[in-house]
Amino acid sequence: MCGLSGEIRFSGRRPDMAAVERMTDRLAPRGPDGRGLWSQGPVALGHRRLKIIDLSESGAQPMADPRARIAGVFNGCVYNYRELREELRTLGHHFFSDSDTEVVLKAYQQWGTACVERFYGMFAFVIVEQDTGRTVLARDRLGIKPLYLAPTRDRLRFASSLPALLAGGDVDTSLDPVALHQYLSWHATVAAPRTVLSGVRKLPPATVRVVEADGTHRDHRYWQPAYIRRPEHARMSAEDWTDAVLDALRTAVRRRMVADVPVGVLLSGGLDSSLIVALLADEGQDDLATFSVGFESEGGEEGDEFHYSDLVARHFDTRHHQLMVPSDRVSGALDEAVAAMSEPMMSHDTVAFHLLSEQVAKEVKVVQSGQGADEVFAGYHWYPAMARVPRQRAAEAYIDTYFDRSHADLSHILRPGLLCDHDASAEFVREHMAAEGAETALDAELRLDTHVMMVDDPVKRVDNMTMDWGLEARVPFLDHELVELAACCPPELKLADGGKGVLKAAGRKVLPREVVDRPKGYFPVPAIKHMAGPVLQRVRDALTAPEARTRGVFRQEYVADLLAAPNEHRTRRGANTLWQVALLEIWLQTHGIR
Repeated sequence: MCGLSGEIRFSGRRPDMAAVERMTDRLAPRGPDGRGLWSQGPVALGHRRLKIIDLSESGAQPMADPRARIAGVFNGCVYNYRELREELRTLGHHFFSDSDTEVVLKAYQQWGTACVERFYGMFAFVIVEQDTGRTVLARDRLGIKPLYLAPTRDRLRFASSLPALLAGGDVDTSLDPVALHQYLSWHATVAAPRTVLSGVRKLPPATVRVVEADGTHRDHRYWQPAYIRRPEHARMSAEDWTDAVLDALRTAVRRRMVADVPVGVLLSGGLDSSLIVALLADEGQDDLATFSVGFESEGGEEGDEFHYSDLVARHFDTRHHQLMVPSDRVSGALDEAVAAMSEPMMSHDTVAFHLLSEQVAKEVKVVQSGQGADEVFAGYHWYPAMARVPRQRAAEAYIDTYFDRSHADLSHILRPGLLCDHDASAEFVREHMAAEGAETALDAELRLDTHVMMVDDPVKRVDNMTMDWGLEARVPFLDHELVELAACCPPELKLADGGKGVLKAAGRKVLPREVVDRPKGYFPVPAIKHMAGPVLQRVRDALTAPEARTRGVFRQEYVADLLAAPNEHRTRRGANTLWQVALLEIWLQTHGIR
């Protein structure tokens, strides 16, 4: 796991190496174990390394292959790199390292851009063909690893984080009205390729972009599973589906054990992370380290789920670690978490993940985590209602259930210059829902959540918060073969038992029933949810700061109403409106955006 950066010039001039160095240095937390730079002609590459596979200097990046005349930088892990290396050896390739990075370069040399279809894992990479001047950028199927872009007429810069691009300088930091519309409609999510900044884009998941020497480019989306019932599954019973899901998850967990360092687990005590612990134990992993975080209660709400995580840790005899965070530490931790965000993220558990990752990184370099199961297996409470509507009404059901507010509401929130002249967020959803390849309304909704919304909320959150401490997080529920299987699974099996029915049935085969049948939990941070003490003061300071007044994103009378009653204003989905508004402004100020 690492951080990459670079610049391509289309004007014939050499790249700005000082800017690439600044971007690379800003990525230091993602890769504390090594730093490298490479430049030839109009291209420069930078890299920060976190040593996970091949701990020797042979795996250092940027990595060049003089015989093939290519060079590249890579972030992530290709879990089947050993199998691919053996296949490539039989095809005549020679290797100087034991790293998956070299496998990526040799795979590109052998199969071109189609190499991505052979990779099992999470990745973002950039490969330069030195003779043609062509540059190839790629991202894994589910967007687990980020790749941000800052394009201009005569150059393209890229990096593993948005703050790294800002460190390079000369970025258009004006706010993108469509992205702002999405942020306020979708619980702070902004879908690729947009970000809230007009001058920064992100390569969409499952996408290869080929950039020619003159700056022209073409994109290819190489993966999108169909959410339909397949003939080969017609005779499968509910029990057959349970066994198939458990087998696929077991394979996904086993794949993510590949490392030259120990692998731990972020254990919330819920079904998803507990399943990972159980399957790792079945695989014979000894002395497994598990980690949980909790917060002090506020407003009568409990802030930890240690009862369940302790139960799982005892049952599987893990080496368990608890972190209890006092409320007075949350406001300070909030600023640190915001500094780690590539984009503003309002979910409370962002702070929890950042605090937990700090402690976990002192013990291990790699963890498995349960993110993605709710989207892949229909675990959220709103899915049953959306599943009852006809396929042709899927978009409207999604808009009614999922959106924080309507387009009309935004006219009372945003100043006129930042308000879209059309309902951009609803238009986006209708377009996605209308696409073929989803059989039922629920299929269409899960496709949108898994391949768009999840990528730019929980997946991005886990990457940003863990990598800020040089911690690699692996997410077995986003194994692409498991996602393909789940996409075909009959909706009624996913909705059964209050949601995630087929996954709960799998859990009952390997977990204590008390863990499987418990109420659904989450990472609660009561001090943020209830705007307690220092957190509220931090919010007030941000929204009344001179920068906020000068920027003028939100109407002043609207902000005044929110501050006058901090806990009374809620979005349609029940989130604290003040927090959503303030988080954007805090993020902009933290990253020096004027």
